[in-house]
Amino acid sequence: MSTIVAVSNTPVTTWTAVLAQYWPIALVSLGVSLLATPLCRYVALRLGIVDRPDDFLKPHKSPIPYLGGVAICLGWLAGIAASFLAPDIEVRTRILSGVAAGGLAIMLIGLFDDLRVMRPTVKLACNIIVACWLLYLGLGDKLVRAISEVFVAEEGLQERWLEAVYSVPFMLLIVVGACNASNLIDGLDGLCAGVLGIISLGFCVLAIHLRLYCDLEVENERIILSLAMLGAAAGFLPFNRNPAKIFLGDAGSMLLGLNAAVLILLFGEAQKVRWMIGALMVFGLPTADMCLTLARRWRNGRPLMQGDRSHFYDQLHDRGLSVRQVVAISYALTLAFVLVGTSVIFLRTRYAILVYGIAIALVVAGVWKFDMVSIEGQRPKADNSQE
Repeated sequence: MSTIVAVSNTPVTTWTAVLAQYWPIALVSLGVSLLATPLCRYVALRLGIVDRPDDFLKPHKSPIPYLGGVAICLGWLAGIAASFLAPDIEVRTRILSGVAAGGLAIMLIGLFDDLRVMRPTVKLACNIIVACWLLYLGLGDKLVRAISEVFVAEEGLQERWLEAVYSVPFMLLIVVGACNASNLIDGLDGLCAGVLGIISLGFCVLAIHLRLYCDLEVENERIILSLAMLGAAAGFLPFNRNPAKIFLGDAGSMLLGLNAAVLILLFGEAQKVRWMIGALMVFGLPTADMCLTLARRWRNGRPLMQGDRSHFYDQLHDRGLSVRQVVAISYALTLAFVLVGTSVIFLRTRYAILVYGIAIALVVAGVWKFDMVSIEGQRPKADNSQE
């Protein structure tokens, strides 16, 4: 049984009351990230930890310092620490401290890749190890139970068998998929941090709704993690927007993805598939880009783990849009996914699934319409400098 600390005796019944209770978490994360980012930039420049341009995957004109992921991690951890110190917030110390340890581990894995360049298979294995750590903490158990209840009407041996079969692969799929989806979308100045910041805001909306209107065993970890990441991303973004003064690196993009994966699993603890599907839809833009990337590489006979410059944002840039325009469009698309995902608050499950199906169909139609399954070299190329 997880330890719970800081039990509140005051009932919280409105959105403003919840925000008043939890806003210091976002503020602490924001402040630490704002202070840590220029410091990390200074250290990176002093130590020569920079991302050097090349003629293919890195089109920026001059070396840009890394360690932005370290700054975001510090802000995120500070927000989590603030929740432990708050006098009126309940937290499960084992879960939240375990998630913090997993986030620190994934940041260090990404940092090592930024510094030394890991083989994709080694990085994938490290992601799986972190996912197994989260599984050990108990994340994913109730999620799988909710899924099995869709297919099994009565509890019994068959349901327990389904839980045993699906728990580990489903957990690995969410964690490894989210980390890599976030990493893949980190291709333009301000793109990944801004997109994941908006996604964190969407998660926060879902979390506050569950906190207020659903009788659940766990509510607070969702709000804490979404606000901690929102504040950390917001503090980093002013230094990362075009033209970027510092890069996020794999250290930051993988941490952002892991935080999203943990939140999706925590929404699964509601034991209602609608909340999990809603959270997945909120995370829709990185997921769509990852699926498009894998489909494009598979269709064209490319190795699935080989990098290219044919992501949706690269294709928009190649068609004449500036980096800032592409990033603005990406933010708008992310907000659209968030609005669709949070519609689960107002709709019954069957109607929400219908809305999600329509949204997915529109994405597929857009990909087909604009021929986004092409590989680089089959389309007219524009200037790829990040301006």
